Amino acid sequence: MTIQQLEYVLAVDTYRHFAKAAEHCRVTQPTLSMMIQKLEDELGIKLFDRNVQPVKPTPAGIKVIEQARKVVYQASLIKDIVNEEENSVKGIFRLAILPTIAPYLVPRFFHQLSEKHKDLDINVLEMKTTPTLAALMKGEIDAAIIASQPIEPELQGDVLYYEQFLGYVAKNEPIFKNELIRSSDISGERLWLLDEGHCFRDQLMRFCQMEKVKLHQGTYRLGSMETFMRMVESGNGITFIPELSVYQFCEKQKELVRPFAIPKPTREIVLVTRKDFIRYSVSEILVKSIKASVPESMLTLQPNQRVV
Repeated sequence: MTIQQLEYVLAVDTYRHFAKAAEHCRVTQPTLSMMIQKLEDELGIKLFDRNVQPVKPTPAGIKVIEQARKVVYQASLIKDIVNEEENSVKGIFRLAILPTIAPYLVPRFFHQLSEKHKDLDINVLEMKTTPTLAALMKGEIDAAIIASQPIEPELQGDVLYYEQFLGYVAKNEPIFKNELIRSSDISGERLWLLDEGHCFRDQLMRFCQMEKVKLHQGTYRLGSMETFMRMVESGNGITFIPELSVYQFCEKQKELVRPFAIPKPTREIVLVTRKDFIRYSVSEILVKSIKASVPESMLTLQPNQRVV
């Protein structure tokens, strides 16, 4: 039994397809299949049911895969320990970021960080909160940037900055003439919000007490924040945007931005890692780069803001 064999097993479990797993592992499918077959022969069990598509683990395979994931993760920590002892900032660092954060944050720090640390390969993945935390718990990623402190006992969070929610209002909307937005001003039939599963949506729904409001999603499913912004710019309705996005706006777009009245709804942007995380040299550089890239006013929670 080898670590490589276990990595192949985990890849098949992830992709549920031998060819895709082989492509991910950068080996030929016959090689991957042969190595898994050897492991099955050694253990005396079948790990996968190959008679169904997509393939799926057998009952015994599920238990083996669960343990294999722990073994592979622990083995990966050995290299991390060595690199950390040498204060080495190199290798691959897998970072998941929420889709409502990544487009506005990554361009601010990524290029400068990559230029300064050429031996560090940061792989950025855009993922929603729930799959992000699941991937972190499984050791599939090294860290995550989400919009809340983790509640899982195995995880820890380091606040990066605080970001206000802002209104983005079409000129023909009645509240466009208002300097501030109040939750009582918002009417559901004119509101564009992300689908369920986005914490950006969930936090706003709680703050504005809109749990039962009917939204535009009846006519536009699976919309993105950028799509909703374009809808507003065309003169149709209201949506909400994160504060950092405004720094990419032209003057014409800034005219549509409306802040909330006090208390201003604000989200906590947090770097989350496992408690057994070792690569502190990398995370320290990442945190410093991010904090240096955002406006100084966003580094602390302001008295007129409320974390939602």
